[in-house]
Amino acid sequence: MNHNPGLIGKKLGTTQVFLEDGTVSRVTAIEAGPCWVVGKRTADKNGYSALQLAFGSKRAKSVRKPEAGFFKKINLDPKQVVLEFRLPPELVAKHQVGQELNVGDVFKEGQHVDVVGTSKGRGFTGVMKRWNFKGSRSLTHGTHE
Repeated sequence: MNHNPGLIGKKLGTTQVFLEDGTVSRVTAIEAGPCWVVGKRTADKNGYSALQLAFGSKRAKSVRKPEAGFFKKINLDPKQVVLEFRLPPELVAKHQVGQELNVGDVFKEGQHVDVVGTSKGRGFTGVMKRWNFKGSRSLTHGTHE
C-alpha cells in the first residue's frame, strides 16, 4: 500500500512545453489543490492512520444534511471530493483538521509524482462517440453498409 503524502486534483487539459534545448515535451495540466484536511484517522481509534482530504467546492443547496453537518462542524464550506490518504502516524500528527494544503506543502520542485485518474465512462454509447468511428459515405451513425 502506498504511504506517500498526496493531493487531490482535477485534469484541466493537455498542452506542450518548450524546453531549454528547443525540444517539445507533452504535459498534462492538473489543478492540484488547495486541499483541506477534514479528518484524521489514528491507530488507537480506527486501527490505521490516515488523513481525509477535501477538494473543490459544492453548492450548499446540493449537499445532504449529514454531509452539511460534517463540514459545518469543522467550519468549512461543503467540498466536492473527499478522499483518504493512508500515511505514517508521524505525518498524520503534523496536520490539524481544517488546515489548507497546497502543492508547495507536499511536493518539491522537480519531484516525480504518481498520478491516478478515473476515465470518463461511456457505457452503451454508439461507436462514433465511444471509439471515434468515422462512419460511411452516407453520413450515417456507424453503419457498415
